[in-house]
Amino acid sequence: MLELGRGWGISNTDGTLLASTLVLPYGAFAWISMVLVLPEHRRKGYATRLLRVAIAELEKRGQTPVLDATPAGREVYRQEGFRDTWGFKRFHLTRAAIAQNVSKTRPIEAWENLLLLDSEAFGGERAYLLQALQGRMPAAALELPHKGFVLARDGREVAQVGPLVARDEESAITLLQAALKAIQAPLYVDAVDHAPHLQQWLLAHGFAVQRPFTRMVRGTDRAPGNEKLVYLVAGPELG
Repeated sequence: MLELGRGWGISNTDGTLLASTLVLPYGAFAWISMVLVLPEHRRKGYATRLLRVAIAELEKRGQTPVLDATPAGREVYRQEGFRDTWGFKRFHLTRAAIAQNVSKTRPIEAWENLLLLDSEAFGGERAYLLQALQGRMPAAALELPHKGFVLARDGREVAQVGPLVARDEESAITLLQAALKAIQAPLYVDAVDHAPHLQQWLLAHGFAVQRPFTRMVRGTDRAPGNEKLVYLVAGPELG
């Protein structure tokens, strides 16, 4: 994330990092993420202070600020001029998913057409990020020709599937099933609210809802891209 973007922090006199945030550039807009404050130092204005630093930097660059907010952070962002657009929920799987026949999918070999689809869906330029995620978990980097693609990444404790971009919900579920064959639980998926059949599929296959998120923008009414093509986001810290 630091290779792609820029970060700021507030430190104690002994060098302990008390709060942080990052900005990831995606062309005409940029992602504000990882707005974190140590529990014992919350309610001191640190998050707001860093958020304003990030916003000022983006205004200087002429980039629209975008972020994914937790319920706790949403009110902070609203006070700084951010508006709600659309939502998604984090689902958690603690046991192995049921294996499905997903022979139509194949490993991602070329990015040219997939980047065009992703640009339409996400609204920005993130080839560097997508190719980096492909290297994190190659077995789960899959495409359904002419329909979409899915990626995943390892984590310290839990893997995450996403982003998943597809032309329709049936293709999205096929891609998700294929990715799940390559990843061991526990894992997360951040599934969009405008795909009810996908969310129902997750619940029927052992996933549990952990918490909601809201995509928010500042200075405009709509989030970039076409959210109808997005089924799993990469994560609230990545977009």
